[in-house]
Formats: sequence, structure tokens, C-alpha cells
Amino acid sequence: MKTVTTGYDLTIEVNDINLSYDDVGEGRIPIIFLHGFPFDKTMWASQVEYLKNSYRLIACDIRGFGKSTDEQTPLNISLFADDLIEFMNKLDIEKAVICGLSMGGYITLNAAKRYPERFEALILCDTQCMADAPEVKEKRIKNIEEIENNGAANFNEAFIKSVFHKDSLIHKKELVENLRNVVFANSNRIIMQGLLALAVRTETCSVLKNINIPTLIICGREDAVTPLEKSEYLNHHIEGSQLKIIENAGHVSNLEQPDQFNECLSEFLMTLGDDHAENWLENQRSFR
Repeated sequence: MKTVTTGYDLTIEVNDINLSYDDVGEGRIPIIFLHGFPFDKTMWASQVEYLKNSYRLIACDIRGFGKSTDEQTPLNISLFADDLIEFMNKLDIEKAVICGLSMGGYITLNAAKRYPERFEALILCDTQCMADAPEVKEKRIKNIEEIENNGAANFNEAFIKSVFHKDSLIHKKELVENLRNVVFANSNRIIMQGLLALAVRTETCSVLKNINIPTLIICGREDAVTPLEKSEYLNHHIEGSQLKIIENAGHVSNLEQPDQFNECLSEFLMTLGDDHAENWLENQRSFR
């Protein structure tokens, strides 16, 4: 059996880039955390700390973000999903639980559509299956043009304000400042490439009916970026899925209300026994 290297800020070559990741704890099925745009793996620090004594937890920097530097490759969601699968291959992970927030959720659904056999369960946080509406795509393109001409500072500041609950902006200033530092650490090119990847992504709603593994959906009640109705849609169309709503949270619900979020994760993960996948739909149907 291959010896697993554990720790923080590890690197491994994945599809011609050095991908940075944390790998801590032990467990039969690893839980892989995928961050949102334009964040990095440190956004999962609270979840990793809370769960590391019970599970193997892997948080990775998606290509181009954090310490997974790539200033050359055009970015897109399918590429991120391919990186995820190759990352799992390199670590000899046959199956994993994937927890993705926002863009991380887009990657999760893209990968589940094309590589369904690689996943034990899904956790979809503050995300959606729909492609950008024309007006949203147009706004992203205008933001790219603005950044190209004047830099990313104005976009970054507005985006940071949009992802937090109004109370967090007032009472959790250290949290807001920490995330601001993460966002501003990105180059202008990565912000533009990330926006383009979001703008041109394809829908994954058509695959929801095919998802037959345990699925948890989490959303901040006042998420202004991906409103609760998007999570309700996922819940309605993924048979047997659970929807948990995080109170007093916006788009980054795991950061704003980590205790609520971690409790939802823990309760869900405790249901994933060795034979749970086979019994999941039957058990969930009994509650509907």
C-alpha cells in the first residue's frame, strides 16, 4: 500500500501544474473540499479543524488560485473538474466525498456528470446548476473589460461586500479583512480568467436526475450571490437530497456561521456508513 503524505501546503503535479493542498486526518473515504471564486483552500480551515479527528480531509487550491499557480492556461470549469479527477488518481483515491462551495459546487456537478463512479457523496454549498443568464454573463464580461483597463481593486471590493451577510460586514470585520486579503492576492489575470470560466460554464441541471448518491445541500439564508431558491431547485431535483439553511449567513456560509455549518456537515457525514449509498434513496423516500 502506498504511504500517504499528510500535512499542510503539500504539492503534487496535476496536469502540468503544481497543485497545493492540505491532507489531514484519517478515514475510509476522503472528503475533498473545493473553494469558491476567487478564494483559496484556507476558507475551509474551520471545517478541517473541526472534523480532522474523525475523517481524512483534503482541501485543495484550484488551478490558478492560492498556491496552485498557473498564469498561462485558459481556465474553465471542465478543466478544474479534470484536475480534480487527476488529483484523486495521483493520490490513489478511488472514491471521495466532494464538498464544493459556489464555483467549487460548479466543479463538483461538472465532475459528477462526467465521472459519477468516482464519488461517494456530494455536499453542494451556496451553489447552483444553472448556466449564467445572458444579463449575468454580460455583467461578467463588462467586469473583465473594467479589470483589464483599470485593475481589479474596484471589482474585488464590491465582490467582497456581496458575499457577506450585512451583519458580518459590521460585526465580523476580521473575517471580512482575512477574506479580502485572499481575494486581493489573486493577479488581475486570474480574476479575469475566473470570471470568464464562470461566464461560459454550461448547465448541469440536466444531470440532477441521475444523481443517486447521498447529497447534502447547504445555503446561507440571505445568500445574495446564489439565492436560496437555487439550492431549493437542487433539493427538489436531486432525489433523496437534504437541504440545510444557515441562518444569518450570506454566500460564504461556512465562514460566517462555522458552528451551524460544521454541525450540518457532521450530521450528514455520520450517515455515510459502508453500505449507506445503497440504502440512501430508500431511507430518504420514507421521509418524503
